[in-house]
Order: sequence, then structure tokens, then C-alpha cells
Amino acid sequence: MMKPKVSMLLKLLIVQYLSVLCVSQDFDFFYFVQQWPGAYCDTKHSCCYPKTGKPAADFGIHGLWPNYKDGSWPSNCDPDSVFDKSQVSDLISSMEKNWPSLSCPSSNGLRFWSHEWEKHGTCSESELDIRDYFEKALQLKQKVNLLKILKDAEIEPDDGFYSMKSIQEAIKEGLGFTPGIECNKDSAHNSQLYQVYLCVDTSGSDLIECPILPRSKCGSNIQFPKF
Repeated sequence: MMKPKVSMLLKLLIVQYLSVLCVSQDFDFFYFVQQWPGAYCDTKHSCCYPKTGKPAADFGIHGLWPNYKDGSWPSNCDPDSVFDKSQVSDLISSMEKNWPSLSCPSSNGLRFWSHEWEKHGTCSESELDIRDYFEKALQLKQKVNLLKILKDAEIEPDDGFYSMKSIQEAIKEGLGFTPGIECNKDSAHNSQLYQVYLCVDTSGSDLIECPILPRSKCGSNIQFPKF
């Protein structure tokens, strides 16, 4: 008669153990992902400018994403940890500038930042709390001026086409690390420079060589659209 009770207790203990593991999930590195607004807006989904107005013609942060070396990643690790604006109140103006939301309908960014924290940030809680997470991403943005690096290599957001290789090489020369490049397609099916992935150590502080790069669906020549 005791067997079912022992079995139930064991199941409860296993569930508790797994839930703790999920919250304090380890990871191997971060992807620091920046997106080009001109490519985001030039798709069938279109875009909406934030309530603060049209962002600057610059790469914006998409996110800081914990990843594993095998190419998989954790997500939504702590359902009890929600985005708390009061924790980052002094960072909001910098987030509005450097981490704008272009999704529709037009927003103040809170929905975007909440999503990034709850899906990705909670999986780095073993290293970073909410404030650290957003502060580290903003600091990385200051370190990584992709637009200047590309312009120095005469790669401009002028609707022109540039070789994928030249874009990768320019970024590697400027930063010392190989980037991952993600493209989208506009209505004319042109392959466009959309997102740049760089890898960061688990402290969220320093760029590292990527253990694995995301698969690229870019053509050999890609457009750098105006914004």
C-alpha cells in the first residue's frame, strides 16, 4: 500500500528538481544580435515607428540571447520573473534610442523588452539580473559600432549590393571576430542585410569567437537598404 505514495513523492521531488534546474539553466555563450531597421521595414510585414518617432539610421539591438555550443538554446526559463520597468528606469532613454521596437502597432518598447527578458534574459539569471541584462546589452552596443565599421569599409546603406564576404570581412577586421549574418528578402526578392550576430562570454561583457554561427540564408551579394 505504501508504494504509490513513495512513487508520488519521488515524482514531486523530480519535478521540483527539474524546475530549479530550469531557472538556473547554464549556457555556453550569448548571441548579441543587432538588426538593420531598413531591412526590417522593407518586408511584407512592414514596420511601425516607435511612439518616440523614427529611430536613427543605425543598427538597433534585437537581443542578448543565451546559447549552447551545439546550436540549441534555452528559452522562457523562469515564468515567475517578469520585466520590471522600475529596475531599469534610468536606462529607458538609452533603450529607446538603441533598442527600439519597430513592430506594429507603434509602441513605447515595453512589450519588446518584456519579450526579450522573459524569453531570453531569464535563461541568464545565473549570471545577470534584469538590470545587468539590459545594461550589458547597451554597453555592448557602445563597443560595437557596426555602421561605422561598414562605412569605413565603404559599405553604405545606399540600396547598393555588396558581397556577403566583404561584409563579413569588414566586421571581422573592425572587431577581430567573425560575425554571423542573417538576411531577409524584400518584395522584389532581393537578399538584404538584416541582422548581425556576434558572440559574447557568459558574463555578457566581452566578445568572443563564435563556437557556432547561425545558418545563413544570404545570397553571395546582398543589398544594404536605405532607412
